[in-house]
Amino acid sequence: MSHTNSPIIRTPSCSRTTMTELVLPNHANVQGNILGGRVMHLIDLIGAMTAARHSRLQVVTATVDSLVFLHPVKVGDLILLEANLTRCFHTSMEVIVQVHSEALHTGERVQTSTSFLTFVALDSKGKPCSVPSIRPESKLEKERYVSALMRREYRLKSRLKCDL
Repeated sequence: MSHTNSPIIRTPSCSRTTMTELVLPNHANVQGNILGGRVMHLIDLIGAMTAARHSRLQVVTATVDSLVFLHPVKVGDLILLEANLTRCFHTSMEVIVQVHSEALHTGERVQTSTSFLTFVALDSKGKPCSVPSIRPESKLEKERYVSALMRREYRLKSRLKCDL
């Protein structure tokens, strides 16, 4: 017997997304480091892919939390991004994106940034719509799930201040 009205629940691993790209000279500033705007583009792109994989819907970026560039990513290095869903709300999803660089000749990896983004799922008419729930499994996923609620509350309070 099929339960067509039962809610869909997915785990973060179902939508985890990774991306690797070689940093080329046309991606860099005059110091030979990847442009910050290029990193932001890649973060937004992988975050959107993760949210879309979870919801199986079109998504739009609603928020990007602060982004700190801890270390440069140099021309010739790899830039590695990993995105994981942390929590779902009614129509929105929070995604964490972690960025690392990898020196090709040594294999040394360094974390260069982390960002939290919020995406909203859209129906075929472009209106926000419900997304499947998430069930964290690992200890880290459970910690991220709990802290996502605090970040959401902060974002909502900040949004109210912007409306004044």
